[in-house]
Amino acid sequence: MVVKHYLKIERATHLNRSEVARLGSAILFIVAVIIFTGARFGHIEQAYLLIAAAVIGAYMAINIGANDVANNVGPAVGSFALSLTGAILIAAVFEAAGAIIAGGDVVKTVKNGIIDPDDIPNSDQYVWVMMGALAGAAIWLNCATWLGAPVSTTHSIVGGVMGAGIASAGWDIVNWHSVTSIAMSWVISPVMGGVIAAGLLLILKLLVLFRDDPLEQAERVVPVMIGLMGWAFTTYVVLKGIKQIVAVSFPVAMILGIVVGIFVFVLVRPLIVRARPRLTQDRDGVNRLFTIPLVFAAALLSFAHGANDVANAVGPLAGVVDVLSAGEGGGKVAIPFWVMAIGALGISVGLALFGPKLIRTVGSEITELDRARAFCIALSAAITVIIASQFGMPISSTHVALGAVFGVGFLREWLDQRISKVAESVLALHVGEPDFAEVEAVLMEFRNAPVDEKRRILKALKDMGSEAVITAAQRKELQKALKRQLVSRSSLLKILSAWVITLPVSAFLAALFYFVLRGMLLP
Repeated sequence: MVVKHYLKIERATHLNRSEVARLGSAILFIVAVIIFTGARFGHIEQAYLLIAAAVIGAYMAINIGANDVANNVGPAVGSFALSLTGAILIAAVFEAAGAIIAGGDVVKTVKNGIIDPDDIPNSDQYVWVMMGALAGAAIWLNCATWLGAPVSTTHSIVGGVMGAGIASAGWDIVNWHSVTSIAMSWVISPVMGGVIAAGLLLILKLLVLFRDDPLEQAERVVPVMIGLMGWAFTTYVVLKGIKQIVAVSFPVAMILGIVVGIFVFVLVRPLIVRARPRLTQDRDGVNRLFTIPLVFAAALLSFAHGANDVANAVGPLAGVVDVLSAGEGGGKVAIPFWVMAIGALGISVGLALFGPKLIRTVGSEITELDRARAFCIALSAAITVIIASQFGMPISSTHVALGAVFGVGFLREWLDQRISKVAESVLALHVGEPDFAEVEAVLMEFRNAPVDEKRRILKALKDMGSEAVITAAQRKELQKALKRQLVSRSSLLKILSAWVITLPVSAFLAALFYFVLRGMLLP
C-alpha cells in the first residue's frame, strides 16, 4: 500500500475520532444531568418521568447551542474579526451568563399562547405534551444542524407544542391567530433584517468606501455608526435581557440606549483619530476600525439570545417539574435555578461541540463578508428586534440575522451588476476593430475585482479609446463574464426550505412522541 493511501486512512480515522469525541462529550453531559436529577428527585413518585424530561430538555439545549447561536457570531468569524475558537468561547460565556442572569424567574411554558393548557384534560397528559414538544423540536433541530441549515428554535418549540397539543386535545386547542402571526414573521423577519442591513451598508459605501479618501471620511462617519451601535445594543439588551430582571418600559430602554450611544461616540471619536495614521488608505484600513465593535456585538447578541431563548429549552421542562412536584402546571410556571442551569450549560456545550458547522455556514458559505458588512449585519439584527418589540411582532432572531446576511449579499450583487453595465457602455461607445484578447484580459480582471478597484479599471478601459470596441457576439460574452452571483443560491434554497418546514415537521414529530409516551405510560 502506497503512502498516500495511508494518509487517506489516517485523515478518515482522525475525522471519526473527532466525531466520536464530540458525541461522547455530549453523552457525558446528559449522563451528568441524569445523575443530578435522580439524586435530587429520586424520592418523588414519578421520578423516572422527571429524569426523562430533564434529559430531553438538556438535549434540546444542546441543539439550540449547535444551531441558533451561529447567527450571533457567524458574521464576526466570517469577516475574521474573531477566530472560531475565540467566537465559541465568547458566545459560550455570554450565552450562559444571559440565561442564568437574565433568563427570567417565570416563563410561559406554552410559547406565545399557541395552546391553552386549561384545555388539556389532566396533569399526566400535560406532562406528555411538554415532553413530546421538547423531543419533537430537539430532533428537528438536530436534523437541521446536520443538514447545515440555521432554523428558528422558537418556531421549532412552537411547532412542537402545537403538534403535541393537537394530539392530546384536538385541533380546537390551537390558537390559530397566534400561528398565523408566526407564519407572517417568516416573511417579515428576514425582509426587515435584509433591508436594514443593506441600507446601512449602502450608506457606509456611499459616505466612506466609494470616496477617494476613505479613511478621512471614516473618521467622521464611523464614530457615528459605532455610537448608533451603542444605542441599538443597549436598547436591545435591556428589552431582551435586563427586562427579565427589572421591569423596564420601551421609552426608558430607548433613553438608556441614547445615553450609552452618545457616550460611545464621544469615547470612540478620538480613538479613531489616533488610529488613523497607522491604517492603510483603502478598504482594509476602514475594515480594521470595526474589529472591536464586532467583538462587542457578538458578546451582546449572545447575552440577549441566552436570556431570551433559554426558555425554548427549559420552559416546557419547568412545566413538567411543576406538575410532578405537586404543582398545577398551567400557562406560567417558576423556573428553578437548576433547570435554568441545565439550559445554560446545554446551550454552551452544544455550541462548543457542534456549533462550528453552522458558524461557517452563516459566516462564509452564504456570501463573502468583510468587517464592514458584518458590522451592518449585527447592527441590523439589533435595530430590527427593537422595531419589532415596539410593534409587538413575533419575529425570529435567526430569520433576522440570516435575512441581513442575504440582504448584504444581494446588495453586493446589485452594485456589481450596475458597475458591470457601465463597463459594457464604455466599450460600446467606441468604434473600430478591437484586440479582443487584450480586452478580455482586462474584463476578467474587472470581473474579479472589488467594487472600488473596478473604478480604476473602468478608467483604464476608457483610455483604450477605439481599441476597446467589441462586436455583438463579443458583447454577449462580456455580459456573461461580468454577471456574478455573490450569494450562494444553493444555501438560499436550503435555508428557505428548512424555514418553511420547521413548524410542521416539529409538530409532526412532537405528536408522534406524545402518542409513544401515552402508549407507554397508560395503565
